[in-house]
Amino acid sequence: MYLVDTNIWLELLLEQDRWQDVKLFFERVDADSIHITEFSLYSIGIILSRYKKTEILRAFISDLVYESQVDIIRLQDEDHLEIIEIIEKYSLDFDDAYQYAAARKMHLQLISFDADFNKTPEKRILPDQIY
Repeated sequence: MYLVDTNIWLELLLEQDRWQDVKLFFERVDADSIHITEFSLYSIGIILSRYKKTEILRAFISDLVYESQVDIIRLQDEDHLEIIEIIEKYSLDFDDAYQYAAARKMHLQLISFDADFNKTPEKRILPDQIY
């Protein structure tokens, strides 16, 4: 079971350098094993709208929300203080701490290109490490 970080989704959606690794990851893993945080969903929306990529955003949301079995995770109010503790303990920024807290709470492996997660005990997994 995997929590897919924002940068992984954006790598694929914007066809950046490692988008093919991400595509292979999504082909190898069942959709019902993939999770995204609501925070990531909103971040992707902000970035794609900023780049005027609303058609990509529309397709992404349609696929994610209406067609796939990807689970959308939202942390609860009581989880927000833990985010601050994670920021302080591991020197993560807010969005990384949110992702880490969600992965830990839901017992998910974190898939990310962000090396900052390597400061945590669970670290991160790259898409091409999943077979």
